[in-house]
Amino acid sequence: MTLDGRLDDSFARELGGMFEFASAAGSSAPRVLVLNTDLCGELGLDVEWLASPAGVAVLAGNAVPIGAHPLAQAYSGHQFGGFSPRLGDGRALLLGELHDRYGERRDLHLKGSGRTTFSRGGDGYAAVGPMLREYAIGEAMHALGIPTTRALAVVATGDQVARDTMLPGAILARVAASHLRVGTFQYASVHHGTEMVQRVADYAIDRHYPELVGTEGRSLAFLEAVTQRQAELVARWMLVGFIHGVMNTDNSTISGETIDYGPCAFMDRFDPATVFSSIDHNGRYAYGNQPSIIQWNLARLAETLLPLIDDDSETAVAAATSVIHGFVDRFNDAWLAGMRAKLGLVTAHDTDTALVNDLFELLHQHQLDFTTFFRSLSSFATPPGFEEWAARWTDRLRAEARDLSTVAAHMDSVNPIYIPRNHLVEEALRAASEDDDLAPLHRLMEAVTRPFEQRAGLERYAAPDLVAATGYQTFCGT
Repeated sequence: MTLDGRLDDSFARELGGMFEFASAAGSSAPRVLVLNTDLCGELGLDVEWLASPAGVAVLAGNAVPIGAHPLAQAYSGHQFGGFSPRLGDGRALLLGELHDRYGERRDLHLKGSGRTTFSRGGDGYAAVGPMLREYAIGEAMHALGIPTTRALAVVATGDQVARDTMLPGAILARVAASHLRVGTFQYASVHHGTEMVQRVADYAIDRHYPELVGTEGRSLAFLEAVTQRQAELVARWMLVGFIHGVMNTDNSTISGETIDYGPCAFMDRFDPATVFSSIDHNGRYAYGNQPSIIQWNLARLAETLLPLIDDDSETAVAAATSVIHGFVDRFNDAWLAGMRAKLGLVTAHDTDTALVNDLFELLHQHQLDFTTFFRSLSSFATPPGFEEWAARWTDRLRAEARDLSTVAAHMDSVNPIYIPRNHLVEEALRAASEDDDLAPLHRLMEAVTRPFEQRAGLERYAAPDLVAATGYQTFCGT
């Protein structure tokens, strides 16, 4: 089955003024680097057709499916705290929306397809390395059970992209529940006013929170629902040591999916101040700051919704403020529930917060690898210096009177052994970009797409590289 006639354009139909129609620049010699066959199955796409010259032409921006109307979405954004009123898709196009096998509407998006009216001086292209990073990290996050956008394919364009040096170009075909962001609401508010914010809110509710359609007080309930999803999302990030790296309001989704895997990475040695992004000079988006940053971003969403929440501004502000303040409890609940699971606990106790906080003090003090430490806990042994904490933890386990083999299996089901280790990601991307060698990427994906299942022959994918971790930086690729 081809994409002809399958792509809907509800965003274009319902939200005129929030996009510009655009065309891809095209690719001179496109070829598939990776094709996500599992995702093809979810979307009801024919793998053979997608890998054929006709399918690759669509993925490369050389052809448009019948009935599709590609567009660049408009959005604003607070980037590192500073507001940019006009951002938008400067190197991406929404091809359209299709329904997956579960009946859910999904966006199909091309990233790196060339300039649009939102390019702001950029060339609109992308390089092989950053696009393969999106594929690798997105699929790893999906395997970890974390809501995420996913890569359907990465296609080499056959063209060169000018960055610090000339690099091979690529286009990412990205699939998302939607590309609605906090920045979408900011753009609607700044450029069009309350009527457009209402239209965007109604569209978002219909698409992501259909239980709220037509209900009284739905704008405030919508803010609460987005706040809940983002609290759970960021807690899940932190439970596996993930650092997003660029938590601008234009990278905070309304659906609660993770989006944009540019300057992101997984933490090795535990330190809440860890920053990997080369442009985050002040540590705004450090690991430990992520809850407060997403709360701040949600406050920016709340500001756009105030006229919809209540006609009386004081009443609206009070109601929205209550929701934003409530983020802390929502996040703490999600974080603590996740930490209980990582520690093999199934009941709640009022000492759990102290148990968790004291553990992280020790992890920081001893500079231990985050992933390795938690995976090794299922053997019920801890490193030197953890004796007092370990006694408290094992007392909690005994109080639950569960079989230890069952506890260990439960812990191993939530504490991964394989994550996209930074040095292995760089190794794979370098081989693909410089040598056109995808074998290291495929080996990495074999490990991280089954992250909880220990397998022989994959030992190096479980081992940290703590020497190389010092000073490691990631880049956005623009």
